[in-house]
Amino acid sequence: MDVAFTKLPRGQRTHSVVRRADGVRWSVDGGVAGPGLPHDLVHLVVERAVGEQRGFWGSVAAGAVFRSMTHLDGRRPPHGGEKSTVLLRERHGGLQAAELLADLVEHVARRQLTSTEQVRAAARTHLRPEQRAEVDPARVLEAAEALRDMQSRWAQLAEGEELTVTWPDPVRRRRGRRRQI
Repeated sequence: MDVAFTKLPRGQRTHSVVRRADGVRWSVDGGVAGPGLPHDLVHLVVERAVGEQRGFWGSVAAGAVFRSMTHLDGRRPPHGGEKSTVLLRERHGGLQAAELLADLVEHVARRQLTSTEQVRAAARTHLRPEQRAEVDPARVLEAAEALRDMQSRWAQLAEGEELTVTWPDPVRRRRGRRRQI
C-alpha cells in the first residue's frame, strides 16, 4: 500500500491519498497542517517501524475504512463494509495502543532519548500499564530514529510537493486443501 502526503501551508486542511494493494484509492482527512509532520505520517512511520499491524495503517491495509476516509476510485471489494466493521471492532484496543505508542515515540525522538532505561521511564508516563510490558525499548529507539529521518525528509519538501511512503502489505495465509496422508 502506498500513501502520498502533500506538504501544504500551515493552517490548510490536509489529506493523504492511499492506494491499497486491491487498487482502491482513498483520501484520508489529516486535519490542519502545522509546522511538523502530519499526524497520520507520524503514525505510519511509527507503526511501520515497530511492526504494528493493528494500528491505523495496518487496519487500512487490511481493509478497514474509517470515517475520515473518502473513496476516490477503484472497485471496492465485495462485502468490504462488513469486513471493515469487523476489523474496526476487533482492532479497537490496538488502535488506542497505537495512538499511545506514537505519542511515546514522538516524545523519545523530540527529547533525543538514547537508552533503554530512558525509554522505559518515558513509557511509564505515556503508555497504559498493560502496554508497558509489551514495549521493546530497542524498537522504540529505532522508531524514533526513523521518525527523525522522516522529519528531515519532510522539512526538505517545498509546499505543494508530495512524499509517498509504502506500507508493507499484510501477510496473507494461503487457502487451499490440506494434503491428506
